[in-house]
Amino acid sequence: MPVNSHLDNKTLEELEKKYDSALNTRDNGPVLTRVIYWASICFALYHLWTAGFGTPVDHIHMGIHLSGLFLFIFVGFPLIKSARALEWPGARALAPGNVPLYDWVLAGLGISAALFLWLSWRGFSGFGFDIDEQALRQGNPSGPDVFFGSILVLTVLEIARRTIGFVLPLIILVFMVYALFGPYMPAQILKHPGVNWQQFVNNMYFPSEGIFGVTLWVVSTVVFHFVLFGVVAQRMGLGQFFVDNAMILAGRYTGGPAKVSVISSAFFGTISGSSIANTVSTGSLTIPNMKKMGYPGHFAGGVEAAASAGGQITPPIMGAASFLMAEYLEVPYTTIVIAAIVPALMHYIGVMSIVHFTAKRLRLPTYTRDQLPNMLAVWKDGWYTIIPLIALLLVLFSGYSPNMAAFIGLNLCIVVGFCGMDRPLTLPIPLALLGFIFWKASPYSGEGYSPEMAGMLAALTILGSLHRNKRQSFRDLFDSFHVGVQYALAVGAASAAVGIVVGVINTTGVGFRLGFMVTGGAADMAATLAPLLDWTGLETFSHSSIQQFLSLVLIAMACILMGAGLPTTALYIMLVAVATPALNQLGVPPLATHMFVLYYGVISEITPPVCASAYAAAGIAGANPFRTGMSAFTLGLGKLMVPMVFVYAPTMLIVLPEYFTLLGFLQVSITCALGVFAIATAVSAYFMAPLNSVWRLLMAIGGILLVAPSGASDLTALVVIAPVIIQQLASLRQERAAA
Repeated sequence: MPVNSHLDNKTLEELEKKYDSALNTRDNGPVLTRVIYWASICFALYHLWTAGFGTPVDHIHMGIHLSGLFLFIFVGFPLIKSARALEWPGARALAPGNVPLYDWVLAGLGISAALFLWLSWRGFSGFGFDIDEQALRQGNPSGPDVFFGSILVLTVLEIARRTIGFVLPLIILVFMVYALFGPYMPAQILKHPGVNWQQFVNNMYFPSEGIFGVTLWVVSTVVFHFVLFGVVAQRMGLGQFFVDNAMILAGRYTGGPAKVSVISSAFFGTISGSSIANTVSTGSLTIPNMKKMGYPGHFAGGVEAAASAGGQITPPIMGAASFLMAEYLEVPYTTIVIAAIVPALMHYIGVMSIVHFTAKRLRLPTYTRDQLPNMLAVWKDGWYTIIPLIALLLVLFSGYSPNMAAFIGLNLCIVVGFCGMDRPLTLPIPLALLGFIFWKASPYSGEGYSPEMAGMLAALTILGSLHRNKRQSFRDLFDSFHVGVQYALAVGAASAAVGIVVGVINTTGVGFRLGFMVTGGAADMAATLAPLLDWTGLETFSHSSIQQFLSLVLIAMACILMGAGLPTTALYIMLVAVATPALNQLGVPPLATHMFVLYYGVISEITPPVCASAYAAAGIAGANPFRTGMSAFTLGLGKLMVPMVFVYAPTMLIVLPEYFTLLGFLQVSITCALGVFAIATAVSAYFMAPLNSVWRLLMAIGGILLVAPSGASDLTALVVIAPVIIQQLASLRQERAAA
């Protein structure tokens, strides 16, 4: 009998609300709930329209996006989240729709501040004010600019606090204090002339840096669309299709239930911008199945959390960080995707190996053939769900903008999942999409589609309209839009707030000062350690080598700590601004720098005590959250080590011609994979036979030496691991003889 692999949308929504605070909002009563519901639909449709037909200028579009964030967050998230604040207490005059008057005032002030630049960009006269156009006010803001800019800074901090907690706002407040009180800093290296509040607001409020900088622009034009695409595609059936195919691929092998979790999470990571959504969507199936097959609850939850967090580094979407990275580095999007392939593989090699050997050690059963879905039935019922993903990737890899790719992908989700020949009233949607495609291929659209691209997209649209599988209702589509907007609130609020950090760094140069502090502290520690290791005579233990390694370790620790609890895009933006100067001083290539901070930022999602993905998985597994977090962290050891490899050996990233050679790439990548594999056996306490503590230690040491990108360390690793292999072969022969 096949294992149940049905993911009900309503069940998923309840699980997501339970474990993702971004979806756990207050009950606004029947009237306001409907108003906010349809407002969120309009918000999603506005972004969908602008992705295809052109985005307004930056201060207008970002102002509209921020206005939506202020409305939805101040209405949906109470000042202090509690069960009482979230419940509907009935109609109250001082809290219409269960929203206190002060939240309505804050929402109104925030929206006014977000839209004021639109109103005053060309100058403004009225209400006793005579304001020059913005270009003349840059550097010398008017009174209304300071007023509305101050409101924007404070309200942005508040929406970030309400959606993701105190950690990020506190970090931002530290940066703000540093900007305002630079002359009074205790350490000489941190002192700077400082800025007054008027100049601070000028830098944070006017576009090009601060809140209205590149961070909010990319989030409002790219990240939002891919968060929306991930939710709609998953609820249209793509997530279920991924899980079923993962069952077919891995279910019958050793550790099958856990391997299904890893593969389905990797698939889902290609469309999801949230590791929690990934954890809940696939984990609601895979975690109970793992427990039924004998996996401990904390390990089952850890597998799902580690695999889901890996989705944030899995190309092509990478939690939408790939688009930000391409924007920052000013390189083609395909460059980022290619560079991310091998490092992501190392993570999954580590997780899959630990899963495999743990199942061997515990002698856990696999799925039987009759428990697995039938491949022909799965593809017959679900082939159409990959049409939007194919179209999205086709547009992306053909060099078109990410928001155009999201526009095509989202529209095809609507066509494939909700429109059909048996629903005549829905046919205007695929016809309109065909009209758009042919218009983009015409000479009247400017830089449009090539004839080949238009033909392929038109064929996919027609194919998506003609399939005979079951369609969902448009209410399901609107529900998906609503949930997608809710997911995007925390990302948008965090990214707007992180813009303040970026603005402070650009204003004060604190990033370079922190870089000098890191490298200086590492130099002091290296000065102590180097004399103790001189006897080795190895260049690896020279003062400069030790200083570089310690600098990388300190930066990695800072990334894990600062990234705790943040959405992927927001943590990436902040960590790049803070950590890049220090890595640049070490001579690390820019691409490796950005990948380094992204990897260690994402690791925070599975690092106790703040590991939201692991806590969500623990809730589903009914396991101890801390033990689940430790299991997830252990399973993610490959992701922990591989950034060090591509910093020391950038050839692993493939796309850096000054570092890449085929021989060097193969040597580094193969030995790194073998090292991750060896460490997995040490973690699992099993290889060909059980491993005791001494053999585990040798495998761990050998694995670390193999991961290190050096020919000498590889040869040393072989010497270290050889006795373990001999012992394992002997144990295996004994087991077979006994059997």
